[in-house]
Amino acid sequence: MENQRPDVKWTIRYTLLNATYFVAFCTIHACAAVYLLANGFSNTEVGILLAVANILSAVLQPFVAGIIDKPGPLTNRRFILFSVLVILLGSAVLLLVPGNKWVIFPVFALIYMIQFVYQPVMTALCFEYQKAGCRIFYGLARGLGSASFAVTAAVIGGLVERSGVTILLFVNIASMLLSAILIYTFKKPSTVPAEVSGAAGSGASGSASEGAALHTRDASGDVDTASGVPAGSTAHNNIRDFARTYPAFMVFLLGTVCFYFAHNMINDFMIQIIRNLGGGETELGYANFLQAILELPVMAMIGLVLKKISSRSLLTFSGAAFFVKILILVFASNMAMMYLSQSVQLFAYAVFIPAAAYYVSETMGDLDQVKGQAYVTSAITIGGVFSNLLSGVILDHFGIRPMLLCGTIVCAVGVVIGYIAMKKLPHNRNSLPVASNTPEERIKSEKT
Repeated sequence: MENQRPDVKWTIRYTLLNATYFVAFCTIHACAAVYLLANGFSNTEVGILLAVANILSAVLQPFVAGIIDKPGPLTNRRFILFSVLVILLGSAVLLLVPGNKWVIFPVFALIYMIQFVYQPVMTALCFEYQKAGCRIFYGLARGLGSASFAVTAAVIGGLVERSGVTILLFVNIASMLLSAILIYTFKKPSTVPAEVSGAAGSGASGSASEGAALHTRDASGDVDTASGVPAGSTAHNNIRDFARTYPAFMVFLLGTVCFYFAHNMINDFMIQIIRNLGGGETELGYANFLQAILELPVMAMIGLVLKKISSRSLLTFSGAAFFVKILILVFASNMAMMYLSQSVQLFAYAVFIPAAAYYVSETMGDLDQVKGQAYVTSAITIGGVFSNLLSGVILDHFGIRPMLLCGTIVCAVGVVIGYIAMKKLPHNRNSLPVASNTPEERIKSEKT
């Protein structure tokens, strides 16, 4: 399968799933503060609501992943469908209660939370279907998802200024209706083609299948053994066992918390940062558009980059980029510097997300794959929790710059932790350590 090209049909279908997800991600997550402030919430109350949502998602992500990892009725596809319907219904409820903080708080927290919970399941779905013979070009699909976020961001700011925040809910409902149709019809082949079972770990340049196939089930519901990993292989469902098996990964999660403390600080209170620099909702849209559109080329080419640079090196590099991004904002005095900071997204989030997905799939056993993806997203959301709890309070009492200084210090600590984890600690105690090989070198060593 090394010379086979990605399947256009499956890549388009998965791309549309990503596109609908990130349209709603823009209107729910990127515009959360805009929506909540317009409905009478203070900065501190916004921080508390988002913290509650992040705490719940951090708890639920590994729990849901553990259930999906086991043979049974809950699959990646079914959980995504459930999540999409929750967001759709929640957005419809919010349309009926403008300004009612007692209803908005739990409902908005629910849809904010569930969207984070099914994010790693979207990644797992791609790798599951690849293993079933659907050669999805993951990097391109994920990058085009970011492009859909960018287009939405470019348009939505001006629409909110003209029509009010209710437009955000209508966009949520439309995108989730389309997503529900897409995921309901997104059914994988019942059998695995022979050429896939013979070479499950390789694929076309840029696809996510190079040693990156997550667990899957065959038609009977059992874990697929096409990759050579038996259905009875060990699943480390206990977090202590998981940490002992993957020590570098677990320490790196601490660094991830720090990176996303800073990242969420910027994203969740971006409207306040922009207003401090003389902008408004329209400039918010432009800033979100810029950071999202720059993700597309990086994510589309990540498969090629990973042939030359290991995923662990890319993760270390992306952590340093998160630090540079927030450091620029500490000294920002106009919107030009805001846009410069957003441009660093090219090396921060855009590198981190696909590199983390590849790292998990390269390092972990089949029955730990979804949990690994979920732990990454949990670390991201935990960073969001601490950021939400502190940022709103600091913003209300001290202002923008002290908040950004706090984020910069925390992110710097994360860079140090991330470097130690990726460069100094063992990555999988159940296999021979590979210190710095690229995926290309590792495949050669496995063949010999």
